[in-house]
Amino acid sequence: MNYQYKGKWPVIDKTVFVAPDAVITGDVEIGAHSSVWFQAVIRGDVAPVRIGSYSNIQDLSLLHQSPDLPLIVEDHVTIGHQVTLHSAIIREKALIGMGSIILDGAEIGEEAFIGAGSLVPPGKKIPPRTLAFGSPAKVVRDLTEEDIAEMKRIQAEYAEKAQEYKKTIEQTD
Repeated sequence: MNYQYKGKWPVIDKTVFVAPDAVITGDVEIGAHSSVWFQAVIRGDVAPVRIGSYSNIQDLSLLHQSPDLPLIVEDHVTIGHQVTLHSAIIREKALIGMGSIILDGAEIGEEAFIGAGSLVPPGKKIPPRTLAFGSPAKVVRDLTEEDIAEMKRIQAEYAEKAQEYKKTIEQTD
């Protein structure tokens, strides 16, 4: 369900899969071939939300922001189940593990991996191609080529799955 807020409607590329029970409101833009999964909520009612192409926002995730602090999710990003993103920047090809919380002003580097259940506190910078884990999240190691390949596999799997779901929903309309 898409809603306007103060005259701003979400702008969602026609190739995006949005689950029927996802909620997207206000100043939100979502790029080509991305996906927003079941019961995810993306509220652009405080500051802008920008989601790039080929990114996936998985089930039960919540995306929001603080005044004057947009939320930016770049291209080819995986946001796992039940993740909370609040006024953060998630760089290209990063993966945010299930149940993680990323807070205001945090920046997750390109191809970085945030382990499941982690808390990235306000203003924390996670370097590119590292694994960070814990509460508060700390970098535990550099990622291997196998890690990067697995992250790419997950992202590609969600892109493929999204198109299949999109076809199924269009056929029932």
